[in-house]
Amino acid sequence: MKKFMDWMTNVFAPKMNKIARNPWVAAVQESILTAMPVILIGSFATVFNILRDFIPQIPDISMISNFSFGLLALFLAYLIPATIMEKKKHRKTAKQAGMAGLAFFLMIVYPSFDDAGNINILFSNLGTGGMIASLIAGLFVGAVMNQFAKHSFFGEDSSLPDFITVWFDTLIPITLILIIGWLFTFVWEISIFNIIYEIFKPFISIGQSFWGFVLLNFIGYTFLYTFGISTWVIYPITSAICLQGIGDNMALVAAGNAPININTGEVANLFALGGGGCTLALAIMILFLAKSKKLKVIGKSTIVPSLCNINEPLVFGAPIAFNPLLMVPMWIVGFIIPVVTYLALSSGLVPIPAEPFNFWYIPSPIVGYMVTKSFAGVLLVLVNFAISWVIYYPFFKVYDKQVCDEEKAEEEKKARLAAKKATRKEAVEEE
Repeated sequence: MKKFMDWMTNVFAPKMNKIARNPWVAAVQESILTAMPVILIGSFATVFNILRDFIPQIPDISMISNFSFGLLALFLAYLIPATIMEKKKHRKTAKQAGMAGLAFFLMIVYPSFDDAGNINILFSNLGTGGMIASLIAGLFVGAVMNQFAKHSFFGEDSSLPDFITVWFDTLIPITLILIIGWLFTFVWEISIFNIIYEIFKPFISIGQSFWGFVLLNFIGYTFLYTFGISTWVIYPITSAICLQGIGDNMALVAAGNAPININTGEVANLFALGGGGCTLALAIMILFLAKSKKLKVIGKSTIVPSLCNINEPLVFGAPIAFNPLLMVPMWIVGFIIPVVTYLALSSGLVPIPAEPFNFWYIPSPIVGYMVTKSFAGVLLVLVNFAISWVIYYPFFKVYDKQVCDEEKAEEEKKARLAAKKATRKEAVEEE
């Protein structure tokens, strides 16, 4: 165990954190975070739809969701190349890169034109249905623009205004990008969109499978987390799977079918109680059951964030990270709880979410009802909480005793030092 911990701490964790800081990965992460308001607007629409079940007079605002969350891929097509250019210190051409990304994406969704000249684009391709394509298109455009940004037609001492130099320096890369899109779509009649989708379809399918769901959640939001590795390192992968999953569920329900995708951010709300690793039970234990002075202080300072499903203060304060006594139960919980959740949803005991809901900071029992529109979702949250409590409890007791013993030893050490100091003082006074 010690060798494994040393290897994870000194070799694996630094490499993974380095990946998370990579400008290309960071650009995708930041772009999705930038688009978070439109995802939240989709969540607002979900809340209103739930209220409409009880108050029919409330207007239907689903169109607001369609033109916010439903345009997510379109927004990312702009944001990703723009953010890449900023990360690469080419801020002058960031907006131009974003516009090129937008144009290229609209080309590769394979639009058609009728006799009147009207453009026809499948609306779902502009939302989560086109998310994978927008990620690839954004990275491609960012790569092209970044390469050309390294060279300029004008020297640093040029007297021309900056906007003029930017115009000329971006003409060639933008033209090249548009020519590539034009050739594939309108000359060769090859759908890059479909090619990308077919390439990534197996990965999405794996992500929506039982083992894909369990392992992605275990590795990304529990195992790596216990070594201080940010969960953002796999966010580009998980978000692509989860966002497309909820988007497909929405489309299925709209077509009169039942939702089938379980690996969504909405489902994560049913088992990430207190945050990744289902740590809410541990936070409550530390607050109310800990005998250690240190843990009592930690319990008071971490309970509110934990209730809002924010557990960084607990993970790094208790600590859980790099602490085998609490890492092991978090691994067990991080594996078992997703298994229980998947089985509950796949068996039909709990409804599969079919609308976006990203208010993850709301206490879990409330979210359990909001995402499933069923009290079965609340019951599943309570069951997951009970399971996590049973798993964490014996490890917590051992750790609490260990910390108490350390505190007692420290107090005894201080008492001995104080006694020695007092003895020396008396000896000096007698002399």
